[in-house]
Amino acid sequence: MRLAIRYLAYPLVMAAVVLAATTLAASPSAALALPALTLAGVLAVGGLERLSPYQQAWTKGHGDLWADVQYNVLGAGLIQASVHFIYPLSTTTLSLGIWPNSWPLWASVFGVGAIIDFGLYWMHRWSHNSRFLWRFHQPHHSPERLYWLNGERRHIVSALILATPGLLAAALLGAPQAALAGWFAILPVHLAFQHANIDYTLGPARRLLGVAEMHRWRHKRDYEDAQVNFGEVFLIWDWLFGSLHDAPERIGPHDLGLSDATYPKGFFTQHAAPFDPRR
Repeated sequence: MRLAIRYLAYPLVMAAVVLAATTLAASPSAALALPALTLAGVLAVGGLERLSPYQQAWTKGHGDLWADVQYNVLGAGLIQASVHFIYPLSTTTLSLGIWPNSWPLWASVFGVGAIIDFGLYWMHRWSHNSRFLWRFHQPHHSPERLYWLNGERRHIVSALILATPGLLAAALLGAPQAALAGWFAILPVHLAFQHANIDYTLGPARRLLGVAEMHRWRHKRDYEDAQVNFGEVFLIWDWLFGSLHDAPERIGPHDLGLSDATYPKGFFTQHAAPFDPRR
């Protein structure tokens, strides 16, 4: 079982989610079907953690569960607001109408995904190199374990900063709403895998996708060691712009978190922290 999970968990679950998302995105029931698909995918990741954990110490709560539940509710709300309200309004207002509408839906989903991911790469990288933006990005790096729920741990300001450039670019091009909806159904499942406490690998393909074995380096407590692997889904940006890092060592159970041991753990206290002049 553990061997099957190690080599097949990510490919099989993500293939099923991608196939379903690209099929359902244009259906009349998409508004309900896509969130249900995302929830099923994320829950599958949580179940796989129990069967084959990467670090046994991370299977136990670190006082982070309730905050992560709140962050996931916030993240889901922002995604639905973006897909159903913000993006259609932006497209109506900004679209230049140059998106290749002859593309099949699956191609548009991945086209939008590449645009969103490119924007996330640069805003993510900037968030680590700007003291001001780092204050809002810190909550994402505050957990002392990685597990299926903390992929959505983002301060609302950071979430908006990260997503806005890609969304604006897609709206300017006139990408279809269904393509964005499809991508935003896929992305949270990938993020759950990216932060999952699952002992899985993609082998050499790990250097192409931002999966857990590459992303864990981003969460090391040593700030300098975290300036790598900024790609959310695709690591091609890290290849192109010199931020790719890969190494055979395992991340230890106590290697994660922030150097500031007094950083708050709660959802609301973390949202207030960037505005605290004492920090």
